[in-house]
Amino acid sequence: MSCAYSHITCAPWGTIMIASVRGVVQAIETGYLVLEIGGMGVRVAVPESIFDETVVIGVELQLWTQLILRQDSLSLYGFSDNEQLHLFDLLLGAPGVGPKLAMAIVSGMSVDGLRHAITSDQPELLSRVPGVGMKTAQKISFYLKDKIDDKQISAEDGTFNTVDAELLEALTTLGYSVVEAQKAVRDTDVNSSDDLEDRIVLALRYLSK
Repeated sequence: MSCAYSHITCAPWGTIMIASVRGVVQAIETGYLVLEIGGMGVRVAVPESIFDETVVIGVELQLWTQLILRQDSLSLYGFSDNEQLHLFDLLLGAPGVGPKLAMAIVSGMSVDGLRHAITSDQPELLSRVPGVGMKTAQKISFYLKDKIDDKQISAEDGTFNTVDAELLEALTTLGYSVVEAQKAVRDTDVNSSDDLEDRIVLALRYLSK
């Protein structure tokens, strides 16, 4: 069976597997985008990082997707790249992690930040994500430990270590997301001072730009 639409990937025997979608942004909602695809408005759950990019109504967008079937619902989850999708899929296999929590983690941490938290055995970084307690973070870290390759971590994120944990906690307490806090730690010279207050000031200057 062949697909009627170029944006849908079909498996043999007529089974439709939606591996990716491409369409025009029709509406922007909290945690969702509505894409116009083949004359239909398709609602796709997306991570917060999507909204940091140039996503506006009327722009064409391609997302890597996973379709999740439940007894009472059919939900499509979309990501800006295959790496995000892969981590989302891995998280779904962890004990006690469903689509909502997996999406919260992908939204709350960068891909490299999540990899580093797992490979460096720092579940406390995962626990900074809203909705993820320390016990859940430890379970996720243990489950993913042998499934994520630390060689995939970029050189920039390789410098992220436990010294920055206090700064991360301070920034997230002030209302910044884990992604924003990690970016501030990575992109500013916060380690030029050993004083936490000085480091917070440097990070806040960066985040206020």
